[in-house]
Amino acid sequence: MTAPFVVGLLLAASSSLAASGRVSGPSPLCQPEPAESAGREAVWNAKIARLPSLARTLPARPDPALLMPVAGVKVSQVADTWNVPRGGGLTHAGQDIFAGKGTPVRSATDGVVWMIGSSVRGGTWVYVLGAGGRRYYYAHLERVAAGLKEGQKVTTRTVLGVVGTTGDAENTPPHLHFAVFDRYGPDSPCRFPALNPLPLLKNRPLA
Repeated sequence: MTAPFVVGLLLAASSSLAASGRVSGPSPLCQPEPAESAGREAVWNAKIARLPSLARTLPARPDPALLMPVAGVKVSQVADTWNVPRGGGLTHAGQDIFAGKGTPVRSATDGVVWMIGSSVRGGTWVYVLGAGGRRYYYAHLERVAAGLKEGQKVTTRTVLGVVGTTGDAENTPPHLHFAVFDRYGPDSPCRFPALNPLPLLKNRPLA
C-alpha cells in the first residue's frame, strides 16, 4: 500500500474522558502505508475498489459495540496502547490482545471476509468488512481457520483463526493485533482511517 495516500493524522475527534479514564469516542488517525511491489499494490487497489459495492450488501450503520474477539479474554484485561509510539515514526493504530498461542479468534461483528493474506508487519491476517463499511483487522494469527475464504459471510460466532506471533510479533508474547478502520472514501486522502477499538469492545457472553 502506498505511503502518499496517508500522511499524519487525518482528523481528531472530540474526546471526553469516561469515568474509567478511557477516551469515550474513537479518534480516527492515519499512518503511512507500507510500500508494496507493483503486483501487490495492484491487488490492493482492486480489492479496495470493490469496497463500496460490497458495503452496500451490509447494514448502513456501523455496529455500536464489538464483541471481544479473543476467547477467554475480558475487556478489562486489555492494556490501552492506542496511539502509543512505535518504531519508524509510527503509532499503534489498534489494540493488542494477549493470549496463549492457538487461542481461538472470533469475528467481533457480523460481516463478510474481505481479505485474507500476510505481510511483513502484520504476519498472517484476516480483514472482515462489517456494517457501515468498517473494516476489522485481525493480525499476527498463527494460522487462519480451515476453510475460511474471502467473500464468506461471518457472524460473531465464526472462528477466523488463532492467536500467534507472525509478522513483527515474532519476538513478543502471542497476541492478536485488532484494528478497526472506518469506511473507505474514494475521495479521502486516507484509505485506512483507524479507530480506537477499545471503547467499542464488550465482553463476549459465556457460551
